[in-house]
Amino acid sequence: MTSLLVIIVLVLLAVALWQLTKIFDLTQVGNTSDDSQVATDNDNNVQGYLMFGFLAFIYIFTIYGLIKWGSLVLHTPASEHGSDVDNLMNITWVLIFTVQAITQVLLHFFAFKYRGNKDKRALYFADNNKLEAIWSVIPAVVLAGLILYGLYAWNNIMFVDEEEDTIVIELYAQQFNWKARYSGNDNVLGKANVRYIEGANSVGVDLSDPYSQDDIVVTELHIPKGKKIHFKMRSQDVLHSAYMPHFRAQMNCVPGMVTEFAFVPVYTTAEYRELPYMVEKVANINALRAKKSIELVAKGQTALDPYTFDYLLLCNKICGASHYNMQMKVIVDTPEDYKKWLSDKVTLVDEVKAAKTPAPVDGATGVDSTKTNDSAAVAKIAMK
Repeated sequence: MTSLLVIIVLVLLAVALWQLTKIFDLTQVGNTSDDSQVATDNDNNVQGYLMFGFLAFIYIFTIYGLIKWGSLVLHTPASEHGSDVDNLMNITWVLIFTVQAITQVLLHFFAFKYRGNKDKRALYFADNNKLEAIWSVIPAVVLAGLILYGLYAWNNIMFVDEEEDTIVIELYAQQFNWKARYSGNDNVLGKANVRYIEGANSVGVDLSDPYSQDDIVVTELHIPKGKKIHFKMRSQDVLHSAYMPHFRAQMNCVPGMVTEFAFVPVYTTAEYRELPYMVEKVANINALRAKKSIELVAKGQTALDPYTFDYLLLCNKICGASHYNMQMKVIVDTPEDYKKWLSDKVTLVDEVKAAKTPAPVDGATGVDSTKTNDSAAVAKIAMK
């Protein structure tokens, strides 16, 4: 809101200054002024030099941006296919910057060279077949090559062989959190539907499906290094987007349908934390946090905790008021640590059973309700 008010004030200030210049012109009684609205040679010269000035601004700001914020872009990919995505992105950037550099220089140079002059007359060309061919064929060939390479990379990333040894995990999106459902020992997810959501069954699994008996639901995603993970994604409410930037993975989660994505992690969380660029990045972040903490403590507020890198699953769609907070920690373990972590988890079926088991009544611990003479109480417990 503050930024909007500042913008409004600046716009109103600009309008006021413009009106003042009009008033100033009206006060110049006796002075001859050109009100024809036709540009003079002086006007054209000024516009020509301004074009060169704007060209310089474009490149100075571009170079400054690369130096100032270049280190903030994603660095080493943490998945096997990540290098393909980065290569495609880098090729695209090189092409864009090359074309932009050539076209912008030519645009501003010709705007200056052929600026208006009362002694010059414009020469009109109806068409030029050679130029038409050049600026049509070259972009078409470049774009075709870029699209074909993109399709090749995309097909390689998205292809999952049915006979391939993968781990099947469901990512379930809700406003505003994520849940992960593991397919268990059979590596097959049980059927699910939002109509089955009730109590502990927060992702709507059909508990009568044989394949759902070993499904496990968690709120922190663990995956093993070096193993292909086949994600199947659902949304309970609105359109979400599962985004794991360090793995170069993103897929929309659409209500009413299942979308898929697969990748192979190549760095454990511990290994990625030790990469030189990440060590430097974390150190810089903590230096900023330490500086900010001094200000907070001086105001009587709590200091910021030190930052530790973790992979994250984010939502990349604006899905509501708390969209910014919709994230889940992703931990890449060694295969041994992953198996140990998974073995300690309780299946969803057991969680639901435990949630439905009535708590013991105070003072009646150890009483067998099936032996009581109160038939109503027996019926009530049976219904539960």
